[in-house]
Amino acid sequence: MAFHGTFDHSLDAKNRLTIPSKFRAALDGIVFLVRGPDPCVSVYPEAVYSELAQQSLAGLNPMSAKARRMSRLFYAKADALELDGAGRIMLGVRHLEHARLTGREAVIAGTGNCLEVWDRAAWLSYDADLTAEASDLTAELDHPA
Repeated sequence: MAFHGTFDHSLDAKNRLTIPSKFRAALDGIVFLVRGPDPCVSVYPEAVYSELAQQSLAGLNPMSAKARRMSRLFYAKADALELDGAGRIMLGVRHLEHARLTGREAVIAGTGNCLEVWDRAAWLSYDADLTAEASDLTAELDHPA
């Protein structure tokens, strides 16, 4: 299942975020909350994240400094958990800090193989920039805007 769409949500008092119901079946079982390079938290199904990490590390000499750094990037910044009975995930302090979620207002954005959790104000700013860049981005792919 491809994750798509943008959804406004709020964190509750315990920093739990409700996942849109249409995605819960795809996130059944273990999910990974990942603090990546952007100021958001990515939510991956276990199989998707495991495959992504394995493919990214394949071919690297496991004793090299680069392989050790990449392993830390993929594994130390990923937390495994399950959705609770109400379809929620709990964001820990590291997740909140990384995504700069200082308030309760969040956006859940689908990006194909995962969902991303953004601070609403940060998402609105990023989305405006992305929209402004859309024509140039699609032109680079030789697709019409």
